[in-house]
Amino acid sequence: MASKRNQSLLRMVQLAILTAVVLVLQAAGIVIKIPVLGTPVSLVLIPIALGAMILGPAAGAFLGFVFGLEVYIQCGVMGLDPFTAFLFQQNPIITAGICLVKSTLAGYLAGLIYKLLAKRNELLAVFLAAAITPIVNTGVFVAGCFVIFDTISAFADSMSYGKSAVHFIFIGLAGLNFVFEFIINMIFAPSLQRIIHVVGKKVRR
Repeated sequence: MASKRNQSLLRMVQLAILTAVVLVLQAAGIVIKIPVLGTPVSLVLIPIALGAMILGPAAGAFLGFVFGLEVYIQCGVMGLDPFTAFLFQQNPIITAGICLVKSTLAGYLAGLIYKLLAKRNELLAVFLAAAITPIVNTGVFVAGCFVIFDTISAFADSMSYGKSAVHFIFIGLAGLNFVFEFIINMIFAPSLQRIIHVVGKKVRR
């Protein structure tokens, strides 16, 4: 009984730490930009993927939800990101849905994939879970953009983008961020596996 209580407490502490990391990285993400290009990027998907693998799909979904909620409040409600602020002003409910669903689903599926594959091939499971996080996060975001395509077009026009709204979605909004986040997650995947081993298999689920 004491052992179970200790494991539950440890899981809560781990989740709290990862939640804090997510909050800090997203807060710093506004000023973290790709060199030369100046495009803001997010490193938050790394702790989300890690939490999903160590603590399971539900924890991954929770961390993703925290990330999405912070994006919505910080970038939309507070207006710290011009694009998200524009979407919030035009479609606050749909914007909330996009922000929350994309990262929550990404965290959940990362944990689910790891859970299903880890016993057969842990390294493959780690790489696939790390890969699926930015894929789903970006994929749902792009799908959401097409739901409010007229709003996206209006923003592109206001920025004098000079190309089609479809180009703006895939290249201007999602392309560079996705490539950077995917590469970073792949680079960190072996390190994530080592962290998982340090934490120990008994406290995952």
